[in-house]
Amino acid sequence: MKHKLIPIIKKQDIPKQYRGNPIGLLLEYHNLNRKFDNYLQAKLLIGMCMDNRKHICIPDNFAFIIRSGGANLRYSEFKVSYAIAVGKVRHIALIGHNHCGMVNLISRKKEFINGLIKGAGWTKEAAEEHFMNLALMHEIGNEIDFIKSETERLSKRYSKIMVAPLYYRVEDNLLYCIR
Repeated sequence: MKHKLIPIIKKQDIPKQYRGNPIGLLLEYHNLNRKFDNYLQAKLLIGMCMDNRKHICIPDNFAFIIRSGGANLRYSEFKVSYAIAVGKVRHIALIGHNHCGMVNLISRKKEFINGLIKGAGWTKEAAEEHFMNLALMHEIGNEIDFIKSETERLSKRYSKIMVAPLYYRVEDNLLYCIR
């Protein structure tokens, strides 16, 4: 199934379920250059990739941010629970992006192994074992499909929390809603 990306060019483009809540505000701050409000505590948890090409424009104190390869929060669930339980956030924006390095990891095996050998002083055997033991855990497949499935998983796990699947296009630095 082909997923539709919804561009957010004006306030009316924001899906109704996100208007007037922290997810809608995120879209306004980042895409529509909304003037920053002042916050004393986080209103939102943002889960996004560790990729250095992405920068989200938001005010200070607006959001907790967890960065993990592919926006994969499976191994950060305690931090998600902390943001909800202690930080009292009730909204999560899960942001995937195009050209993600966590897609088709097997194609980067040689680069990964050589990088650990040259950059970190690992033996070839240790680097190969490390890759083979962990690559499948971190492979996300298609970016949009993964964000949709991770959104569904988190929504079931935290049933009172609104989780929004979003997509960041590296070429234009904008957020899109995933339908």
